[in-house]
Amino acid sequence: MRVINSYHNTPKADRGAAVAIGNFDGVHLGHQSVIDIARTAANKAKAPLGVLTFEPHPRAYFAPQTPAFRLMSPVARQNRLTKLGVEYLYELPFNDSLAALTPEQFAREVISEGLGLTHVVIGQDFCFGKARAGTAEDLLHFGEKMGFGVSIAPLLATKGAQVSSTAIRTALSEGRPQDAAAMLGHWHRLEGAVQHGEKRGRELGFPTANMHLTDLHLPKFGVYAVEVDVLTGPNAGKYTGAASLGTRPMFGENTPNLETYIFDFKGDLYGETLSVALVEYLRPEETFGSLEAFIAQMHSDCDEARKILSAL
Repeated sequence: MRVINSYHNTPKADRGAAVAIGNFDGVHLGHQSVIDIARTAANKAKAPLGVLTFEPHPRAYFAPQTPAFRLMSPVARQNRLTKLGVEYLYELPFNDSLAALTPEQFAREVISEGLGLTHVVIGQDFCFGKARAGTAEDLLHFGEKMGFGVSIAPLLATKGAQVSSTAIRTALSEGRPQDAAAMLGHWHRLEGAVQHGEKRGRELGFPTANMHLTDLHLPKFGVYAVEVDVLTGPNAGKYTGAASLGTRPMFGENTPNLETYIFDFKGDLYGETLSVALVEYLRPEETFGSLEAFIAQMHSDCDEARKILSAL
């Protein structure tokens, strides 16, 4: 997938795509539906398939003090879009200049003249331009005027509820990763590089891969059954395990961290990138009266996680 970070002076080879427009946080089933409509338009026009999105997320730009809300990092989003066959990612900087464009200026300067897009697909609730003044119907009008096609995708619902990043965040906050996965169309994943930790897990017989989590909406703290993709290094591959997400109250710490024990794994993962899929919530964080009780609980957690994962 080719990543384009500007709509100014776009080379001819990077123009003419059929794109889905949005923030695509989580790349959930609703997002995938919009991308599939863009795919159909791309095939019909014999154009490449693209996604047009923004970085930082406009919500973070307008309200920088807002607590972390993103479901995935830009890199994780890129990885997910690549898996969906997206050929061009137009990841435009959301800054003062872009925020100041009126809806008509956005349509002309970004979509039509800047990127020369063939077709754009948006959701029914899409708003754009200064003060979010432009609607999906406005973009349809601008497309007719400026020569690019526009499709408006219907909102998607599952089990009678609308699929949205907000609903997914709620499910994760409540320890319901399987409900989140039903809306995402895939397991919710936490991705990052493995950091050096205190190595307590190794001393206790449960060596863990530690990942620091920043700028993301954190699921409910506790222990999870997980699937693990090691994305880099000589041990790259798919594994299973149990992971603890939280602040490690047993050891008096308060910085959020993900510690993943990978079943039947021997090797060095420091500095490598992991993608940890939360499959099922097992229990909340706890403190124990002794290390022996803590170790016994970890054995129990791993046994339960193995049973859950073997049934998938």
